[in-house]
Amino acid sequence: MSNVTKLILTIASVIFLVVVPTGEVRSATSPDWNKCSQIDNDAERLKCYDALSGRASNQPAAENVQPVPSPEKPKHKESYLTKLWQLDKATRQGAFSLMPHRSNYILPLSYNSSPNREPFQAGMSGRDIQETEVKLQLSLKVKLWEDILNRDMDLWFGYTQKSFWQLYNFKESAPFRETDYEPELLLNFRTNYHLLGLNGRTATVGFNHQSNGRSDPYSRSWNRIVGNLGFERDNFTLLLKTWCRLPESAASDDNPDLEKYMGYGEVWAYYFWKEHRFGLMLRDNLRTDDNRGALQLEWSFPLLENVSGHIQYFVGYGENLLDYNHSVNRIGIGFIIKDWD
Repeated sequence: MSNVTKLILTIASVIFLVVVPTGEVRSATSPDWNKCSQIDNDAERLKCYDALSGRASNQPAAENVQPVPSPEKPKHKESYLTKLWQLDKATRQGAFSLMPHRSNYILPLSYNSSPNREPFQAGMSGRDIQETEVKLQLSLKVKLWEDILNRDMDLWFGYTQKSFWQLYNFKESAPFRETDYEPELLLNFRTNYHLLGLNGRTATVGFNHQSNGRSDPYSRSWNRIVGNLGFERDNFTLLLKTWCRLPESAASDDNPDLEKYMGYGEVWAYYFWKEHRFGLMLRDNLRTDDNRGALQLEWSFPLLENVSGHIQYFVGYGENLLDYNHSVNRIGIGFIIKDWD
């Protein structure tokens, strides 16, 4: 080996010993380096190599890296009428979709301070009824035809059944005092216009039949052409309902004076606050002489996920067909299926 080569090797060895401390020199083939090379996680593997080489790692550990959450878009909350009549495309379920119609509730404790005793005492062998009973309502509808002729209208069939059950009248074997059956065929138009600060969302026309299925002299029934308008604004919903009774012959009409007590329409109003629903129903025969009507107040409050507590107060005429010409004063408490949130 030449002297020049020896000199170059000597100088390189001195530089290496000065720059790299002897205690930190590791062979690239040592077990420690091999251990680092077997680490799958990139950040952990780099941290291992830095530790062996004496270099501080600026890469944060993988477990400390927090992903930046992407901002969520605020969810659009459908209104009461939108869900009830499937007004928007997002709420459409196609034909034959079963939906709530009117309220579905049961009031296990319902007290009527002025029950109509006459049908039971005079016509049913002197049986008596109690002031406390169960009031319950089942109401569903099914869509028969969606987007009729490619227009904003749907055909629905609705059914409502309201019963008054003498559950606590053990002496008389707890009979059902009255049950009204109300099927109807409804053509609902999806609308979107503004009137007096309200948004008009629905217009409905249809045929309605209501009867109690009894035999004479306590049979009650009538047929109507109905027309309804639905409005809303924020948490407020307003329903205007009217009807025109179809005439019957004197021989077949078992309640010819029904309109004197039921009038020609009613108004429903709802206000939604958090998970509460406040309801008001007003009905009047619009007669200056012999004026008759009805008032119903409701409060539904949070209880379970899909079931709310329900308090209902009714005073006036027409709570059911058997009592259409008898004024009642009732308050009840129970449960209602939650269909507004």
